[in-house]
Amino acid sequence: MRIAQIAPLYERVPPRLYGGTERVVCFLTEELVRKGHDVTLFASGDSQTSARLVRCGDTALRFNPAVRDALPYHMIMLDEVRRRIDQFDILHFHIDIIHAALVHDFADRTLTTLHGRLDSPDLAPFYAAFRDLPLASISNDQRGYLRHANWLGTVYHGLPPDLLSFRLNPDGYLAFLGRISPEKRPDLAIEIAARSRMPLKIAAKVDRADQAYWEAKIRPMVEGNPNVEFIGEIGEADKACLLGGATALLFPIDWPEPFGLVMIEAMACGTPVIAYRRGSVPEVIEENVSGFVVDTIDEAVTAVRRIGDLDRVKVRAEFERRFTAERMACDYVRIYRQLLAAHGRHVKATTLNGRHIASQAVRTSRSATLVDDAEAHPLIYQDE
Repeated sequence: MRIAQIAPLYERVPPRLYGGTERVVCFLTEELVRKGHDVTLFASGDSQTSARLVRCGDTALRFNPAVRDALPYHMIMLDEVRRRIDQFDILHFHIDIIHAALVHDFADRTLTTLHGRLDSPDLAPFYAAFRDLPLASISNDQRGYLRHANWLGTVYHGLPPDLLSFRLNPDGYLAFLGRISPEKRPDLAIEIAARSRMPLKIAAKVDRADQAYWEAKIRPMVEGNPNVEFIGEIGEADKACLLGGATALLFPIDWPEPFGLVMIEAMACGTPVIAYRRGSVPEVIEENVSGFVVDTIDEAVTAVRRIGDLDRVKVRAEFERRFTAERMACDYVRIYRQLLAAHGRHVKATTLNGRHIASQAVRTSRSATLVDDAEAHPLIYQDE
């Protein structure tokens, strides 16, 4: 298939440091290329990809000090997409809602993955107005806020299996990885570690919007607890060391987490997760296998004491079973084919990521359907 991946411009693909959506787009794009699809990536100009890159700006917006408003740059990117629409069988958007009006006349060959929280009351009227926009969720919980939207399926995130190394013997500390923000609750992580009498390493960025929260609440807690080490924002290369060396990852969130990429990053290292029962957590964590799902600080402290009961080999095996980039790409390809099959479209490829190939036409089957199976697998593709 000729597939366009349209990424946010806040970070490059893949991000240098923090950046969940752009990281997922990277893994998906690379896997689609590996599987032989003709992929074009719309992203910041400093992105690195095996696909054909359409450079939308020179650098990621977060690292451009001249940028005050991201919307104009995304509108410029959408114009780049508009001028190339006929080059693609499928256009896969990862930029929330801003493209909806642009694709209204050809929405049947688009897919929009919603990576963010969906509990805002302002979103319901939007998706009522654009009810034909095909959507993919990243957890079943996420879909509950927009039950009448045009959901085609849930696709859990995935990572390349060799991205983060498995480590059997940790170094005896707890880890917190992500953002310093009220909804991520680093304060609870500090309290859990203190009550468990275990060291805690916090690797997190502090956005401008959360600077006051850092200064008023979290920084005093870090400085007042000698067992807590604040590392700051880290990149991909440092994650394996941090997560692999941790006895457990603490994920004490207090918001409807759409997915939580850090949970499967920890699992890839063999590190179990102790997470609060919010959002996607019960879908991602297999209780007593890859971690513990808790509701209170007391339960979290008890879980820390029980963490030695879990087998890190089985944690890694759970990652390989459910959360690889290959599985993610296969699920998305099934949705792409479902979209094409619904309208009896032909797929015709004459180039593959810029290289000429023999022309071939493939007609998608009209009998292919997607069904949800929340218990066993987020997506199942079957013939009627």
